[in-house]
Amino acid sequence: MSGNAGRADRSQLTLICISIAQLIVVCNAAILNVALPSAQLDLHISDGGRQWVITSYTLVFGGLLLLGGRLGDVFGRKRIFLVGLIGFVLASALGGSAPNSGVLLLARALQGLFGALLAPATLSLISLTFPDGKRRAQAFGVFAAITTAGGAAGLLLGGVLTSYLNWRWALFISIPLAVAPVIGVIALVKDDARTDRGARLDFPSAVLATLGLAALVYAFNLADSHGWTAGVTLGCFAGAVVLLTVFALLQGRVREPLLPPRILRERNRAGSYLSAALALLSLSGITLFLTYYLQAVKGYSPAQTGVAYLPLAAGQVIGSSVIAARLLTRVRPRGIMTAGYLFAAVFVLLLTQIDIDTHFTPLLLVAEFGLGVSLGTAFMPAASLGTYGIGPRDAGVASAMINISQQVGGSIGVALLNTLATSSTATYLTTHGAAQHSAALVSGYRTAFLWAGCFLIAAGLVAFFTVDAGRSHAAEKEPAPQESVA
Repeated sequence: MSGNAGRADRSQLTLICISIAQLIVVCNAAILNVALPSAQLDLHISDGGRQWVITSYTLVFGGLLLLGGRLGDVFGRKRIFLVGLIGFVLASALGGSAPNSGVLLLARALQGLFGALLAPATLSLISLTFPDGKRRAQAFGVFAAITTAGGAAGLLLGGVLTSYLNWRWALFISIPLAVAPVIGVIALVKDDARTDRGARLDFPSAVLATLGLAALVYAFNLADSHGWTAGVTLGCFAGAVVLLTVFALLQGRVREPLLPPRILRERNRAGSYLSAALALLSLSGITLFLTYYLQAVKGYSPAQTGVAYLPLAAGQVIGSSVIAARLLTRVRPRGIMTAGYLFAAVFVLLLTQIDIDTHFTPLLLVAEFGLGVSLGTAFMPAASLGTYGIGPRDAGVASAMINISQQVGGSIGVALLNTLATSSTATYLTTHGAAQHSAALVSGYRTAFLWAGCFLIAAGLVAFFTVDAGRSHAAEKEPAPQESVA
């Protein structure tokens, strides 16, 4: 009994260490959302360039996530986990000490690179540590809860650190947090021998995917500064299409593709990925512009901004862990996802009613909480359908695709909505004069919220017309086998 108890304690400590590592990654993204206005002011980043502080991370992360999982298969998950975590912390230290915007963007890209190694390794290590079905399900439940809480903690922590220290601590905080997981994984996790050293690493596909996505986001940025019909803008869009098309064609020809085409052929999986991408496209822009509205227009401190996001975070937790958990055994996923996305659109459209003198209550409070509940309810069945009908050899890739679709959707959303908002602001200033600066900003934010609501409506329509899985899949208690994320 003592031996079994010792192994159980060791497994629980391992789970805690791995979850803290994931918490660092999740917190980092949320923290920087609140700290970005201060960083922009300190490093003299333009309004058109501020979105790259976010997208330089998410693009690299999303583009290299599948490759990161494959590296874990080849070189060992423990080794890749440690490389990813230590590299992420060093990149955070570089970003926190950045003397200019160029160094900050480089650091964010490096965070994305090492995060792409770390994220799939965490999931694989949990799978190896908890092979039993019941214990495995409990472990993934704890992991998911910590990840969800990390977003809320990051928003609050980012505000507190920026207000009482400075924005640089939003990045420096990763250093002390990483000590326990590094020591714990070294001491507790055995080097896994289940590596596929005969596997080939599809570097060309990873390069094509990352460059194609970067070109696509940059094209949206060029549309802001040069116009949608400018030659350089159209050329960048064309380059993105070519790169991503070559990537797609290559996946059908190589022996070990990063993204096997069969993953996207099943309608429920494809629908869950696309709807999640559209939803995160909206949410990323909403949180960015709500942050700027609260700080630049309403005069909130970063700490007050972090607190102001608590209704959104609380709503997400309630939606995913209470409402969706109860509905999944009673309602088909299509109904939950469609209703969740459409209700989210309604609450986002409420934000188009903001003005310079709008109070936090009731409009912002209701809109945030309702958006959080709606998206939390929709995301849970979407994540479940990400592995619908998948066998063991593809479970990792299918699971990763939900994360990838969210990262890519978020990257494009920040770039696209930032372009639309700044264009609207510029038009307002031209019409009403430079004295109306705050009103011009609000006009831009309302435009961004309007488009975000439209994309959420599109997400609901995608879910309605593509998802046809029954309740039996949604009610499954045990996750699909997930040896790795590639």
